[in-house]
Formats: sequence, structure tokens, C-alpha cells
Amino acid sequence: MTSILGISAYYHDSAAALVIDGNIVGAAQEERFTRVKGDSSFPHHAVGWCLHFAGLSIEDVDHIVFYERPLVHFERLMMSSLFTAPRGLRSFIHILPDWLTRKLWLEKEIAKELGIDRKIDFVDHHRSHAASAFYPSPFSQAAILTVDGVGEWSTATWGVGTGNEIELKQELRFPNSLGLLYSAFTYYCGFKINSGEYKLMGLAPYGRPLYAERILQHVVHLMDDGTMLLNQDYFGYATGLVSTTARFHQLFEGPPRQPETRITQREMDLAASIQVVINEALLRMGRFIHYKTGMNQLVLAGGVALNCVATGHLSTAGPFDQIWTQPAAGDAGGALGAALSFWHRDLNQPRLTAKPDGMHGAFLGPDIPPESPVDDAVLEAMGAVWDALDESELQTRIATDIAAGKVVAVARGRMEFGPRALGARSILGDARSDSMQTRMNLKVKFRESFRPFAPMVLAEDADRYFDCRQESPYMLLVYPVTQSQRKEVSDEKLFGIDLLKQSRSQIPAITHVDYSARLQTIDPARNPFVYGVLTSFKQQTGCSVIVNTSFNVRGEPIVNTAEDAYRCFMATEIDSLIVGNRYLERTRQPSPPLDETARAQWLQRFELD
Repeated sequence: MTSILGISAYYHDSAAALVIDGNIVGAAQEERFTRVKGDSSFPHHAVGWCLHFAGLSIEDVDHIVFYERPLVHFERLMMSSLFTAPRGLRSFIHILPDWLTRKLWLEKEIAKELGIDRKIDFVDHHRSHAASAFYPSPFSQAAILTVDGVGEWSTATWGVGTGNEIELKQELRFPNSLGLLYSAFTYYCGFKINSGEYKLMGLAPYGRPLYAERILQHVVHLMDDGTMLLNQDYFGYATGLVSTTARFHQLFEGPPRQPETRITQREMDLAASIQVVINEALLRMGRFIHYKTGMNQLVLAGGVALNCVATGHLSTAGPFDQIWTQPAAGDAGGALGAALSFWHRDLNQPRLTAKPDGMHGAFLGPDIPPESPVDDAVLEAMGAVWDALDESELQTRIATDIAAGKVVAVARGRMEFGPRALGARSILGDARSDSMQTRMNLKVKFRESFRPFAPMVLAEDADRYFDCRQESPYMLLVYPVTQSQRKEVSDEKLFGIDLLKQSRSQIPAITHVDYSARLQTIDPARNPFVYGVLTSFKQQTGCSVIVNTSFNVRGEPIVNTAEDAYRCFMATEIDSLIVGNRYLERTRQPSPPLDETARAQWLQRFELD
């Protein structure tokens, strides 16, 4: 037996993953344990859980692998500062102490954190991304595309995976970066970099792409193959401590929006404009890679691969028969990719493609089992009251509650690895409801009202509701709602957030203002429990679509434990809670929901994202 521990840390979204004999045994993000969104600290809790789950000690682990090469990363920082001197001196001085005291000596630092004295191996950042995308995919061979902000020097790579081999053929290098371009607009529109990009994506359909040509004329020169040159006069990330410059602000007619202030039509139009550019860049990359490789399958990873509008556009307009995105496409997935790369490349171990894929539905984290005396004791201590149901009864009860207009939270089974809740730590509702989107945003999630929700749909019924070219089990593709499901509406007198007032389809709670939806197809192989819920819901209502959003409030990581789940349940207006096989109704709990003061105090635990 050969065990490999992969680690990502120190930048954002730290994680650990354990691979034994090529099988993914466990993977988890540090934020789920510390309750700090995007936690970048060393993943002690995630490492400890992986080892405990496998019954190993750190001394039992054969290889420990970090997801990038710190010396090359430092080389890039140093050279960038020299090339941009004297402008780059301020940012270099800002980061230098941390590098000289810790990051430059990362092998010793990691060994110290783990309490060991042994060799730590390192894998290139984008090779980690590529390995995380190709090796767990269902394809024996595929083209590979990785796109993010920046690794060591690379900001995007493409290559080919065949058997157990990955060959990366070309890279785009810093400071030219599709990810950093998108992050600059994220910052400019008043959202937090490395966590608010999905808000910008969700805001885009409210706007018009009025600035797209301006971006392409002045800010970025986009090549036919999707590579680009960014005009650094508009960006501060290479020379300073902010993403955009005064020239950027002048071009787009004002200073950056201050976080938490009112969103205006300008931000909506900027979001729409940069989304058009991202869509086109990714499509050009895809077409070029298809031309160079002749392959009909594409796998993706890197933070930009989480832009499911762009990947959905690539799926629909691009040349590939199928695309598959690593569910933990960002830095967290780098921990998994590092371990898999070491197993296949350094140890030269063979690869067998798994069906439907090797990610086990992304349910790779800590478990909330159907029954557990430990969880019983935790919930009893918190005053919880529940009924214990068998699995079939529980599926029917959940479906009945959703059909009655109730909001149901589920914390059951192994937690998802990656940013998407896929049914193990989810909040569910009726997609047919005109009020569900607003209710969930304002009364359950306590977040901005413009944010869309994703649908779950039985895989075999997906094309009845959505114009989808393929399955989307990990909620990483956006497709249009079919014409047969749409309602005729007139938006002539409505702009911006007012577009929400229109009910646009038979499933309005998941239909965005441009008739799109971030689709999750549910099949019995990956997700048998939720498949049973949807089957029961279809039997009761004739509809096989429900709302799915992550089980958390704004700024909070997705819930991990039974305790996390009950606290969130009692602080929100969720009607029913499932913890393992326990069914908890709001009205039967002895303690009332938190009042506004107590709720505000609880929400202050979480920094706004």
C-alpha cells in the first residue's frame, strides 16, 4: 500500500487530499473545520481528518507533496519587481518578510507544521491543476486546459493526457492572465478577490455588454488562440497592492465601487462586458486546443474553470463532444492534483478510468452518518428534537416538504470537496415557486437579492427543462432553460435588479434573468439519496427540478458537522433540517429562532465575502 498526502496552503483555500494506491480516499478544505471562509493557513484540520479517516499517522504516509514550487514562485515575484522597478518595489517590500521567514523555506516549514523531519516533494502549480482535471475524469485520453490567476509563472496551460501521462505543451505567462483580468473587474465592481468572482458572474445577466469593445480595444489584446496581452498601464497587481490603476478608473468612468454600497447599472454593465470577454477567450482557447490535438474530450481546472457561464458557452459553442471540469477546480483541488501527479508521474503507476468518473460525486470529506451516538449527544445538548426515519421515509418527507413550499436543509453523508454543495450539505426548495429565490436570498442566506440559484434535475429529464449538451453532475455548466418551459415576458421598462420581478419560466426560482441556469444533473450512481428525493418529488408533482444552494449563510463556509448544521438552521428561516437520518421540524424545536439582535451577533462571526 502506497499513501500520498497532497497539500495546498498559504495563498487561499487551503486543503489536504489523501490518495492510496491511486484511489482518492479523502479530501477536504481547511475552511470547513476552522469556519473561516477561504482559510489560507496550513491545513492542520484537513490533514488530521484525512489521516484519521484512513487510520494512518503522519509517519505512515509514504509521500507528502505540495501543490507548487515555492522557489520558482519567488523567482517570479523577484523578477517581476525588477522588471517594473521602481514601481514594483513597494509590493515586493510588502511580501518580502513573509517569504524570507517562511515561504522560501517551505520544505522545512511544512515538515515543522506536520511535526516530522523528512523530505517534502513539490509539483508545478499548473501541473497539479492538470492532474486534478485529467486523472479523475472519465476519459482515457483528453485535451487539458488549466486557467487561473497565476501559479509560479504560468497563468494558463494546455496539453494532452493519455493513460497515466500528461504532457503540457504551451503556457501563458504572468502578467498576462485571464484570471487576473477577471479579478480586476471583481475588485473594481466592489467584490472580494478570490471569493467574489462568482458574484460578478451572477450579476452579468442584469447588464448589457456596453464596455466589451472598450475592454478589447484598450485593456486586453486577445489572440486567435485565446492567449492575450494585458495593457499593464491599467493594472496594479504586478507593481502595487491593488488590482486597478487610475487609468483603469478613468477608462470606466469612475472609482471602484465601495463594498456593500448600492450596485448601480454601471457595475451590471461592466459585469456583462467582462463576461463576454471571458466567454470569447475561453472559446478561442478551446478551439485552438481542439485544432492542435484533434481530441473530442476536454478537461479543465484552475479558478477560471469555475466560471460556469464560460464553460457552458464552451460546451455549447465549442468543438468538443464533452468537457469535464474538476469539481474543486481552484487551489483546493491543487492538493488532490499534486498527490495524483506524484502517483502517476513520479511513481509511474498505471491509470484506470473510472465510471462515471473518479471523484465519487465529489463526496470526499467528513461524514455525517445516518445514525451516530456522538451526533445524537451533540444535538441533544443543543436542545434539538427530531424523528428518526429510514432512508425511504426521509426521501419522501423531504420531497413532500419541498412540494409544500418549505425550505429544507440537508446535512447527510460525506461532505463535498470543492465550492459547490451537491446534495450532502445543501438547502433545497421548490423551483416552481415565484417567491423562493427572494426568500432564500433574504431570509435564509442573508445575501444580495440579485444572486441566482441552481437547479437539481433528474439526469434523464434534463433535456426536458434545459438545452444541455451533456450531463452536469458537479454544477459547473450553465445552460438555457428550454423554450417549452419559458413564459412570455416584456422587459422593456425594466432594468437591472428590477428584472427579478418577472417570472420567466415554469421553474422561476432557478431561471436567471437571461433564461439561464447553473445546472446539476442527478444520477443514481453518484448521488443515490438525492436521486430518491427527486424521484419522489416528481411522483408527487410531475416536476423533477428543485432548487439547490449551499448550506451556509453569506460569508460562512459550508456546514461540516451536525453542530454547524443545527446552529445555521436555528439562525435562519429554514423550515426543516435533515442531519443523517434525523428529521427536524422548525416548529418542534424548543428554542425559537434567533431574534434580529442575536442573529446579527451570530452573523458577525463571518467576514462578508
